[in-house]
Amino acid sequence: MRIIAGQFRSQPLSAPKGWNTRPTSDRLRETLFNVLAPRIEGSIFADLFAGTGAVGIEALSRGANFVHFAENSKLALATLRSNLERFPVDSQFAVDPAGTMPLLRRLAKRNITLDLVFLDPPYSDAAGYHDTLEFLAGSSILSDGAVVVAEHARRTPLASQYARLTRYRVLEQGDASLSFFAPLRRS
Repeated sequence: MRIIAGQFRSQPLSAPKGWNTRPTSDRLRETLFNVLAPRIEGSIFADLFAGTGAVGIEALSRGANFVHFAENSKLALATLRSNLERFPVDSQFAVDPAGTMPLLRRLAKRNITLDLVFLDPPYSDAAGYHDTLEFLAGSSILSDGAVVVAEHARRTPLASQYARLTRYRVLEQGDASLSFFAPLRRS
């Protein structure tokens, strides 16, 4: 596993041994960032259920201004922190070891908005997808023009709408899918 492009291009990343953490493959990450490329520079990015942090670190490598990482697995968290230590990005990220929902609630309470959100819960965690997407849809945490991307199992599609979040694109690669959502404007 490595950084695909940007200032840290080709730098290796670690992943925990075993099957408890399923890092987003280099190929799928490349597909994701090919779509997001015009929006990355200067963005506020959230890597939820971050695992190794590969997606958020890729965003930093490509010019994101700040990345919020959420991960509560001790093994994945240790790997995430180890991966972040390899790069000179100390003031450009925050790691929340309590997980996704505590991070999102805290950001919403502080009126921090996100431009890009990537979430990749364990494929079997239906509640993780639903609760996160519903929270994002129902809060004011997303900036105008924000994009939310969920990686999920190809055989388990997500709903096309979560309150004001509407899916506008699905990309499939192998056993994985990327569902892209945008918030409807509030009236």
